[in-house]
This record gives sequence, structure tokens and C-alpha cells, in this order.
Amino acid sequence: MPLPSLANGAGRPSAYLFDLDGVLTPTAEMHQIAWKNLFTAALPVLAPDAAPYVDDDYFRYVDGRPRLEGIAALLEGRGVHLPMGEPTDAAGTSSIWALGTSKDAEFRATLAAQGMLPYPGSLRLLDALARDDSVVEAVVTSSANAALVLDAAGLASRFDVVVDGVRARREGLAGKPAPDTYLRAAELVGVSPARAVVVEDAVSGVEAGRAGGFGLVIGVDRGAGAEELRTAGAHLVVGDLGELLEETP
Repeated sequence: MPLPSLANGAGRPSAYLFDLDGVLTPTAEMHQIAWKNLFTAALPVLAPDAAPYVDDDYFRYVDGRPRLEGIAALLEGRGVHLPMGEPTDAAGTSSIWALGTSKDAEFRATLAAQGMLPYPGSLRLLDALARDDSVVEAVVTSSANAALVLDAAGLASRFDVVVDGVRARREGLAGKPAPDTYLRAAELVGVSPARAVVVEDAVSGVEAGRAGGFGLVIGVDRGAGAEELRTAGAHLVVGDLGELLEETP
């Protein structure tokens, strides 16, 4: 299996730690739709004179970040300051939590309407890794909907370790670009960061992988930009994970 060796010269990896949205499943596209729907409606209410939401805002402010941090970052970028509020806040524009609840509802509605299939190349890589008993896999995602997405995509049984937004909040783990969630996943699978691969499509996730001292950070360019991922610290950038299985001439 022509998979890459660790960039630190330590040989073959012992673990692959995958981001979910945009890496294993095309949920990043659903998130983009949900964010666009949310802010297209909310910004005229919160700041009528502010610049309208554009597609680049997804990559600049929210891609890879915990949901509430992404909301706060985008609002601050437009000079809007909302109270944090409480997790019990109803959907709306009264607080960051209220906007988060609205965004979650938008995403769940899109997922229910469209369903979910993993990227074929990602599934091929997972199948190849499953045949190697010396390698373990985990999912590391900022999403609070990881369980729902993994189940919808038929991937839930493949991962014993999932460090998601729910777990990060419960355990007080800082979100990406901090390396905490990836370091926690490595701890749970029993592999040192130097022996593990981080696979990410977001600049913030790539930064987390490099900050954590992981042996290899693979960027998957689903729109963030190959050069941006390399600048953030990716050792290797591919357009699809199936490329990792292609024989080199």
C-alpha cells in the first residue's frame, strides 16, 4: 500500500486522525449552505449597514472552528458584538448561542433532506487502513453533529474514538487551531503524536496538527487552497484521499 511515511523520519504511521467534514464526508458543503442561510438572514437584522455574507467568509471565519467561535469571529469582523448567552437560548439573533442553535437547525434540516455518503476516495483509504492491524483510526472534529453524520454515512462502526465538539466542550478542550482535540485523540488511541497522521481540509486544523507535533499533516484541498494549507503547515496536500492509494510511476 503506497501510503506516505511520517515526515519526521519515523517510518510508517501507527494512527490516522481524520477531520470529518470535508475530509471523510461532504458535510462541509452542507455546513457552507447552513452558514450562508444563517448569516444571509441574520446580518441584515444585526447590522443592516454591514457587508453581506459571501462564500469566502466560510473559509476566513468558520471553517474548522468550533461553531460558537466561528460565529463570534464573523460577527466581530463586521463590528457586531453579541452576548454569549446560554445553551438553552432559542434559535434567533439574541445571542451567539441563539445563532448557534439556528445554524445547527439549518444543518440538520439539510442533512435530513439530502442524506449523506462518504467521499469515495476517503472510503477507499479507510478500507485499506482497515486491512492493516498495526494502524488505528479516529475522528477529530469541531462538529457537535459528528455522531449523526457518521451514522448517516455508514461510518459509525469504523471508529471507536471520536473527539467532537460535544466531547471537547465537556472536557474543556480548546478548539482548532489549538492542538488539544488531536492530542486527546492520540492519547485515547494510545499513539504518540510523532507516530500519528493528521488529515485536515481546514487551515485551522492543519495548524492544529503542526502545533501538536504530529508526524505527518495531510491537507485535503476542498476549497481552502493548496498553498494556504501548505503555508499553515501541511507536509502534503491532495485533492482527494484516494490519491494516497495511487501507485507512483
